[in-house]
Amino acid sequence: MNINTTISGSLPKPSWLAEGEKIWAPWKLSGEELLEAKADALKIAVSDQDLAGISIICDGEQTRQHFVTTFIEGLSGVNFQDKKTVKIRDRYDAEVPIIFEKVHRKKPVFLNDAKLLRSLTKKPIKYTLPGPMTMIDTLYDNFYGSREKLAFEFAEILNEEAKELCDAGVDIIQFDEPAFNVFFDDVKNWGISALERACEGLNKTAVHICYGYGIEANIKWKNTLGNEWRQYENIFPALANSSINQVSLECINSKVPIELISLLNNKEVMIGVIDVASNEIETPDNINQVLKNASNYIDKKNIIACTNCGLVPLKRKVARQKLSALVEGAKIFSES
Repeated sequence: MNINTTISGSLPKPSWLAEGEKIWAPWKLSGEELLEAKADALKIAVSDQDLAGISIICDGEQTRQHFVTTFIEGLSGVNFQDKKTVKIRDRYDAEVPIIFEKVHRKKPVFLNDAKLLRSLTKKPIKYTLPGPMTMIDTLYDNFYGSREKLAFEFAEILNEEAKELCDAGVDIIQFDEPAFNVFFDDVKNWGISALERACEGLNKTAVHICYGYGIEANIKWKNTLGNEWRQYENIFPALANSSINQVSLECINSKVPIELISLLNNKEVMIGVIDVASNEIETPDNINQVLKNASNYIDKKNIIACTNCGLVPLKRKVARQKLSALVEGAKIFSES
């Protein structure tokens, strides 16, 4: 059997759209030129994945400056003019928009992009959205007064968006929840319930939980985690009992004990076999070995080869080579 391959979300943007090797880089264009350039970049992202042989195609987040705030920009009740400084995931300070009244989705945010993605490939497609808990961690709340209440508000809004994306032909909706690796009590008390609310009525759902891009704040945080990163152990049992179909996690070049995935024995698991914090190209043999190690703890049929996180900080050439290595390594594993 051939296992599926996919990416966790982002790909590097062309230099004519945004500065390369930089996360959350501002757009170089505006107006109609920007819309056209985003569409062109999305087409290139699909082509790069197709040429590499990726089996589940994403948009590479080519139309988004930031994986959370681009969605929030499509909502009312959020003030982007006056910002507050908050500590993102208890790690680094950032200027974020302020919620000043009840939030509403004014119109579909990513629907047109999803329709374009659907038109570009006959393969299954996946669309990524920010998860409710990660959304509330990227804002300053001056209205709801409760993280839980705000998370469920966002969950309902995300569910509306996701249903429209599925109606447009999206096969898998993935919610990105790096906050799950930090706020363990909240995750168990209401975080997974909020995520399940966002997933209601969807055909196939996934959650991506990682240790973040290779930025300085994340690297410093990782250095405090010791010889074994066991954060997943706090949340996997609850995820195993949830309605979520797939879980995406870091594996290669991380200190996550691979045996922790046995806690997800009834889920499809996206095994991270591509390091997004290094320009070194993984060998197919190394990727195969990571997948073989994973297969000691979950059924082979439940394994999907994936990236640790988004590839946007890398050079485009490096990202393409990593995609090819991912597919080649998965092929070796599938045939073993």
